[in-house]
Amino acid sequence: MADQRVAARYAKSLLDLGQEMGTLDSVKEDMDLLSKTMAESRELRLLLRNPIVKHDKKLAILTAIFGGKVSDMTMRFFTILTNKNREAALEGMGTEFQVQYNAMQGIQMAEVTSATPLTAASRAEMEKLVTQQTGLTQVKLTEKVNPDLIGGFILRVGDQQIDDSVRTSLRKMRISLQDTTFQQKM
Repeated sequence: MADQRVAARYAKSLLDLGQEMGTLDSVKEDMDLLSKTMAESRELRLLLRNPIVKHDKKLAILTAIFGGKVSDMTMRFFTILTNKNREAALEGMGTEFQVQYNAMQGIQMAEVTSATPLTAASRAEMEKLVTQQTGLTQVKLTEKVNPDLIGGFILRVGDQQIDDSVRTSLRKMRISLQDTTFQQKM
C-alpha cells in the first residue's frame, strides 16, 4: 500500500514534468514500456524490492534494460528514484502513470466481458453506456470473451461493475428458489 502511494506521487511528478517540458507523449511511451516490462519480468520486480542488492547495481540493471529505449528525462528520473532508495516504486509507477494520464486527458477506461465477441453496434452501445455513466466522452474499451457467461455482459468502469449476464441471472434465480420455504396450510 505504501509503495503504491509512493508510485502515485512519483507518477504525478513525472506527468507534471513531462507536461512542463513538452515531452508528455515521449514520457507516456516510456511508462508504457516500463509497465509492460514490469508485468512480464517477475525477476526484475523481485530485484527492485530486494534490500540486499545495492542501489548502484539496481541502477546499472535499469540502465542496461532501458538505456537507449527511454528518453534522457526518464533515465534521470530512474536515477533519482534509485538514489532515494525508491526502486520498488517503479513496479507500480507505470500503471499509476497510465491512470493519471488518462484522467488528465479525459479518457475513461472500461472493460467489457461477453459470451461472444462484440459487434460494432454493441460496442457503440457499451461506449454510450460508459459515457452516460461517467460523463467523459473518450472511452477506451477493453474486450474479453468468456463463454461461461452464456449470454449478456459484465461491464467494469473504474471500481463499478454492471453484471447483466445470463449466468448471474440464473444464479440469482437458483438462490431465490432455494430460499423460499414451503409452508403447509392447515
